Amino acid sequence: MDAALRRRGDPVTGRTATVVVGVTSHQPDVVVRQAASLAAALHARLVCAAVDPGHYVVEEHPDGSVHSLAVDPDAGDLEPADGALFDPDLLSRLHALLDPLDLTWEPRALAGDPTRALAHLAEAIDAAMIVVGTREPGVRGTLREFFSGSVAAHLAHRQHRPVLVVPIAPVGFADDVPWDSTT
Repeated sequence: MDAALRRRGDPVTGRTATVVVGVTSHQPDVVVRQAASLAAALHARLVCAAVDPGHYVVEEHPDGSVHSLAVDPDAGDLEPADGALFDPDLLSRLHALLDPLDLTWEPRALAGDPTRALAHLAEAIDAAMIVVGTREPGVRGTLREFFSGSVAAHLAHRQHRPVLVVPIAPVGFADDVPWDSTT
């Protein structure tokens, strides 16, 4: 860690705060941008965590990283040596968004249930908070949330860190939303 980063850390402990942001290949850039803005304002490092629910955790490391394997045994031939795969297209997008900023960041590939994986990572690295986006608009996002639940809601109720939810496609109060039973 360089001296400038240490100076910007906590004046008592000397540690730098960490913000964890859940990232997916299909989410709009606004989630990462908001998390980066918050991390910069807090002089914190940003950990961009992508969770693959098609993998299961074989081994968890003290730094929050995991060794994972595909649930589908036929997909095993595609696994990297460390068992964690970060989508190269998503990584490229993150580099384009975050490299120009005065910010320390790193990608982290996780596996399993997104809620548990993000909460476990945040606990392992003692993150100050977790940032996630709202569900994607449309029928597909509504169905996914109906069957699996909201990651943001599960995080808010199942771990002790603050959760910042970034709206992906905000809807005005006068507009209809598919999940609102009052309309």
